Amino acid sequence: MKDIKDRRKPIRQWLAQASQYNDIANVGEIARRYFAMNAFDGILTIIGVLMGNLSAGVENPNVVITTGLSTCIAMGISGLWGSYLTESAERKHDLEELGRSTLTDLNDTHIGHASRYAAIVISIVDGLSPFLAALLVLIPFFFNAMFSNIQMVYYTSLGVALATLFGLGIFLGKISKDNLIVSGVKTVIAGIVSIIIGSMLNGNVH
Repeated sequence: MKDIKDRRKPIRQWLAQASQYNDIANVGEIARRYFAMNAFDGILTIIGVLMGNLSAGVENPNVVITTGLSTCIAMGISGLWGSYLTESAERKHDLEELGRSTLTDLNDTHIGHASRYAAIVISIVDGLSPFLAALLVLIPFFFNAMFSNIQMVYYTSLGVALATLFGLGIFLGKISKDNLIVSGVKTVIAGIVSIIIGSMLNGNVH
């Protein structure tokens, strides 16, 4: 029992420290905003990929999976890298400004550690949210053998995209304390518009 408690102690210390950094750097609110914004972008982007493949008449699910995953990975790397560089630069600037105003070197203080922690956490959220959201939409293509034809796979995948957008809207509605259904419908409309435009392209191609 003592060994178990000893192993748990560093975890508890890390969680307590992370909670403290969250309070100092306001990580939770910023990460939540990045998650919602980038998950939304990821879903709409993968809808574009699906409609592009549908317009081109791609019937091989492996091609859709490959192009979709490539897009997911690119979005994830872009979000992770771009957010880390941007957030690090902004927080370093703010830390230096605060240090100058207080005539104190804050790099090795709790504020400095919290600032660097925030940049890492936010960049991870920024990178993972569009990747995971887009990957979720692609799931039907991994189980294409269960469907009668490739068209049904496309439609199911687009249905998953709209359902995920609706869930994301509800999440945003809870944050803003707005009507949850209305908030969900607002995000779904963006997906429907993307599908309509993709369908128009499909008609022009054929």
